[in-house]
Amino acid sequence: MKIVSDGVRYHVDISGEGEPMLLLHGFTGSRETWKSLVPLLGSKHKLIMVDLIGHGDTDSPDDCNRYKIERVAKDLQHIIKVLELEKVDMLGYSMGGRLALTFACMFPQYINKLILESASPGLLTAEERRMRRRQDKELAERILHVGLNRFVDYWESIPLFETQRNLTAEQLRDMRKQRLSNSETGLANSLIAMGTGSQPSWWDELPHLDFPTLLVTGELDDKFCRIAGKMQKLLKNGDWQIIKGCGHAIHVEDIKKFGKIISRFLLKA
Repeated sequence: MKIVSDGVRYHVDISGEGEPMLLLHGFTGSRETWKSLVPLLGSKHKLIMVDLIGHGDTDSPDDCNRYKIERVAKDLQHIIKVLELEKVDMLGYSMGGRLALTFACMFPQYINKLILESASPGLLTAEERRMRRRQDKELAERILHVGLNRFVDYWESIPLFETQRNLTAEQLRDMRKQRLSNSETGLANSLIAMGTGSQPSWWDELPHLDFPTLLVTGELDDKFCRIAGKMQKLLKNGDWQIIKGCGHAIHVEDIKKFGKIISRFLLKA
């Protein structure tokens, strides 16, 4: 289905029956990344899978400012209202996790439980954010200069995704197809306006979040394990699960284990 928010047409797929859960994919991903969760969670949960702005079948506006993470969080609020939901569980991966946390800090009244997979609250200092913005701008220019195919070749080779080389040929083909379904403009603008250096730092907000929060990281993803360890110390109602043998994208690398952990957390009173 299509839902229009502030001039942007969002593509939303809904599967399953039960308590509603909004699922937010990562950079270069799409709603398709969550389809393998439907058989695992769909009997007890209504899975609301959204193509984020600049990704999949959702619009990719030319205006960079339209991609600011706070504006996208407001789009999610609108989607929840259109679907006539009072509260949702929310699961976000990587960029989608930063967006989920942004939404939770801005609109905590809508959150039942929050799940952050390989996600960060942002960068602490203005200097760190400035340096990251410069890096993301250079990466965005690379996308526009070399084109989507060559950028995806590069993106698949970065150390963050090294563990994905152990996936099956079919999994790798599906992931590449997902990445290539995006637009150059959408990805470039997402990097510039929704990147880690462009968003607010939510570190100081973590102690004020009352709802249950689950952090999930792969044991081979050193950077995000360190971040999650710091986050858990600040969360008053936070749990942290480290998944053995996995890197950054646990939901791709071990979907069955990921599904069990998510299901157990959601069903816990």
